[in-house]
Amino acid sequence: MAIKSRKVTIVGSGLVGAACAYSMINQSVCDEIMMVDRTYDRAVAQALDLSHCMDFTSTRTKVYAGRLEDCRDVDVVVLTAGANPKPGQTRLDVLEEADKITRDLVSKVVAGGFNGVFVVAANPVDIVTHIVQEVSGFPRSRVIGTGTSIDSARLKTLLSEVFSIDPRSVNGYAMGEHGDSQFVAWSHVTIGGKPLLHILDQHKERFRDVNLDEIARKTKDAGWEIFTRKGNTQFGIGNALAYIVRSILNDEHRIIAVSAVLEGEYGQREVCTGVPAIIGDVGIEEVIELNLNEEELEKFNHSCNILRNAMNGLRTRNEGKSMA
Repeated sequence: MAIKSRKVTIVGSGLVGAACAYSMINQSVCDEIMMVDRTYDRAVAQALDLSHCMDFTSTRTKVYAGRLEDCRDVDVVVLTAGANPKPGQTRLDVLEEADKITRDLVSKVVAGGFNGVFVVAANPVDIVTHIVQEVSGFPRSRVIGTGTSIDSARLKTLLSEVFSIDPRSVNGYAMGEHGDSQFVAWSHVTIGGKPLLHILDQHKERFRDVNLDEIARKTKDAGWEIFTRKGNTQFGIGNALAYIVRSILNDEHRIIAVSAVLEGEYGQREVCTGVPAIIGDVGIEEVIELNLNEEELEKFNHSCNILRNAMNGLRTRNEGKSMA
């Protein structure tokens, strides 16, 4: 009996794409990885380099170069190719360039017969995810952005340092835009199952120097701190991508803070933003609606408005170009 191989295509063979592939190889996430890049030779080189890992891993992952049109029988397409902000720019500042790149890539992938799940990492990831959903025509379940998954991981790391515990013992989410308007849903952050706000209230003297606003700021700015110091981020987001893809391929039903197009959740529609969601073999199985407090809901609505306005502005500009 033939066993179906689990196949993943990574579009964009740069630092993030390579880090994603490397993470998936070392975690035995899939059986095959196809590397795609606008420069075919770079995709070939990355595939060769990655294939030389196999003697040192527990399982063998077949890695090779391919093209956008070769995704017909692929389970997941990971999009890392996009526009990088320059110093002083925000992720939203590269939206128009990202839009052009994304529309071209997605249309070619879909034209080749792809019918799996898109996982998006290109920035601004919330809006790019929305663009992928529109261009592909796929249901929202099959278009997932990395969203605030990496921000939530950064939050847990910061809290683990403050409270001297393993970050995996922290549960909580950064939500909203993967960008300047994100916020931490403090009312739902727990450590070992105990609400963080209760811990701070019960141990006022011990944790008197804990500043939640400062932790939220550091969470938001962590990516920029890395970017300004070395010019890119790669390992955290690469591992986040592998984590999401593994949940899809293994039907793990993990709850991850991802970019999802909202369909009435939190009272929002026609916007894609970072929210916790159950991820399984169909993609997004369900968006989890946290009972946000009044302040958190106000921050969430504010973030959604920023993303919605940016997306609507992009649509208006594109319509103007098509009429010109």
